[in-house]
Amino acid sequence: MTTLRHWIACLSGTILLQHAYGAAGAPPGRITMPQARFATGDDPRRAQPDFDDSSWATIDTKRNYEKQGFEGYDGYSWYRIHVTIPSSLKASSDWPQRLRVYLSGIDDADETWLNGVPIGKTGRMPDAPGGFDGRWQAVRDYHADLSKVPLRWDRDNVIAIRVYDGVGGGGFHRDVPSISIPNRADGLRFGPERAQFDFRRDGKVAVSLNAANDFPTRQRGRMVMELFDQRSGKTLQRQAQAFTLAAGQSRTLNWVLPTGPGVEARLRYVDAQSGHSIASRLPLPYLLTPPDSAVPAIHGASVLGARPGTPLAHRIPATGKAPLRYSAAKLPAGLTLDAATGVIAGTVPAAGSYPIELRVENTAGAASQVWTLEAGDKLALTPPMGWNSWNAFGVNVSDAQVRASARILVESGLAAKGWSSVNIDDGWQAAARASDGELPGNERFPNMPALGRYLHGLGLRFGIYSSPGPATCGKYLGAYEHEAQDAATYASWGVDFLKYDLCSYSDMIAKTPTRAAHMLPYQKMGEALKAQPRSIVYSLCQYGEQQVWEWGADVGGQAWRMTGDILDTWDSVLETGFSAAPYTQHVAPGRWNDPDMLVVGHVGWGDPKPSRLTPDEQYSHISLWSMLAAPLLLGNDLTKLDAFTMNLLGNTEVLAINQDILGRAARRVQDGDDWQIWVKPLADGRKAIGVFNMGDKFRRMRIDPALYAKGQSGLPYQARDAWRQQALASTGGAIDVELPAHGVMLLTVR
Repeated sequence: MTTLRHWIACLSGTILLQHAYGAAGAPPGRITMPQARFATGDDPRRAQPDFDDSSWATIDTKRNYEKQGFEGYDGYSWYRIHVTIPSSLKASSDWPQRLRVYLSGIDDADETWLNGVPIGKTGRMPDAPGGFDGRWQAVRDYHADLSKVPLRWDRDNVIAIRVYDGVGGGGFHRDVPSISIPNRADGLRFGPERAQFDFRRDGKVAVSLNAANDFPTRQRGRMVMELFDQRSGKTLQRQAQAFTLAAGQSRTLNWVLPTGPGVEARLRYVDAQSGHSIASRLPLPYLLTPPDSAVPAIHGASVLGARPGTPLAHRIPATGKAPLRYSAAKLPAGLTLDAATGVIAGTVPAAGSYPIELRVENTAGAASQVWTLEAGDKLALTPPMGWNSWNAFGVNVSDAQVRASARILVESGLAAKGWSSVNIDDGWQAAARASDGELPGNERFPNMPALGRYLHGLGLRFGIYSSPGPATCGKYLGAYEHEAQDAATYASWGVDFLKYDLCSYSDMIAKTPTRAAHMLPYQKMGEALKAQPRSIVYSLCQYGEQQVWEWGADVGGQAWRMTGDILDTWDSVLETGFSAAPYTQHVAPGRWNDPDMLVVGHVGWGDPKPSRLTPDEQYSHISLWSMLAAPLLLGNDLTKLDAFTMNLLGNTEVLAINQDILGRAARRVQDGDDWQIWVKPLADGRKAIGVFNMGDKFRRMRIDPALYAKGQSGLPYQARDAWRQQALASTGGAIDVELPAHGVMLLTVR
């Protein structure tokens, strides 16, 4: 969530009463709507086609309304689009029973009418049962049934959109809205979000694709599957089959296919009667991380910072054949270790450095590691790792979902790889403070202290969310004028992490804010947290305003957002992640640049679906965040954790690059034509090297790892492919690097 938020993802705007049939850039049969009439406030009569909007403002659809004369306005507003729909449009379709109304993105929730008939809504208005639920990330793609909507062919029609914006730039954004008449084939859905994958021992993947017919007409045609390999540029397989599907029905298509980097299934359905077709690309997932060994291994950071005299709950991340048995030598007084679970609990000792000798055993062997507890004033000595509720559940998060996610972290083995915190984002707060000013949880969070005890019992950390303003981004109560009280409440609940989101406080800052104005609210909470008898990591969600990476630590922060909100698209990963290059020198232990949460697995901000990132893009996403020493916060619905995502998130060599105790971020050392090389120094003298293909085509190149690891070509080296966890055959000279579109090679080199 952001407040000044959508300077990245929300190129918002609105729309007017004209059609651009056949306009430049618009495909035949599609009417773009580049402008709209607009007014703030709320009135249900505005949905009717005969409502008089002649006095309303006219604004365009490429910028949010705040940039068009309505700065600082949050709340209800209406757009009305007058559009003449020519009857000739029907000739472009073989089934003119529907009108597609594509409204792109709307910040934050909408209800839409066509000539007074409701045709769609996304999110929830504050006056709806359940309260406000913003869905600014969702695409509005509505279909109006023309047997129920009184469409006026060749005359004026009105699309009326009721909008509620919680905070920040509001209204239309992303693409220019349009209308069109779909073909019969357009009722068929068989996109990648409807696929499931089962990995086989022979290296192939079994694909099950559920195809659904949304239209009340029978689909009859041919489904063509072509398996395309980027590396060779060739089609490896081609299969075609007759395909029929009754109205409103679905069926499953199955293939067993070879897979690997850059391999995708290209699907095309061809209607038998008209010849019209629709297509979908299905990137095939592939597994790079080898299975865990039966022999024990200890993972995660080898150091932890905590304040003396504060409570501690820490789970030793370790893998190996169950059951594991844990022990620790030189464990300070006040701390105990559960030999069966590996959870260290108790009270942090007096200031000092405490090397603790950890040991894990099972029937296959043993592993040991020196783990240092640094009792002092420094927290988050390595980047925070864990799970956050926002990208999966939005403001609808509940105690039950948080507990389930925590259990899955442990039971799936992710906690054994270092994923150690569980953070509740916006939506936990009660509607009003108690008579003494304390802010309790709402009906979905009836007992916050009990939730904290539950998480700590699993050896996990407990995170929470608030805002320095009166309201959060989701319109829940913020901490304004209750900073010290709220900090004390968090401490009493056992909170270990606070995400503090600018949100409504942005309205309290001058139009041309000073750095001091941005620092002030964060300084207040930073001081309040430091006064608590807990080690609470402080994450500033501030979107990079006033170069927060230069002052975030001065107000008590250990991490700070430096971008707007991430989306599960490659463009968003480019914008939030790769744009960090100029600021990596500010990173150090306890000082982490945060390019936002991870968008892998099932995400959707209240409606989780498989990430729109391809498998190649997800490998690059995790690689870059690890190289940046960025906080690694999962945002996916863990109840839908699949084999690919588990494999992606469970690579201990990749995670070790992120958790390296030197605490340095990678530098971009090569910025070529659609490719980049980043280098990160590691504590043991090795270098991590990430080679990224930013382009849309397969790329072959040669690099000498010694040049980036040792500063000179031609020197001998030892290199490992971190994702595949295997040594390279070459020990000197240049190597060939093959990268699929948006793919990565991640090496560690000595």
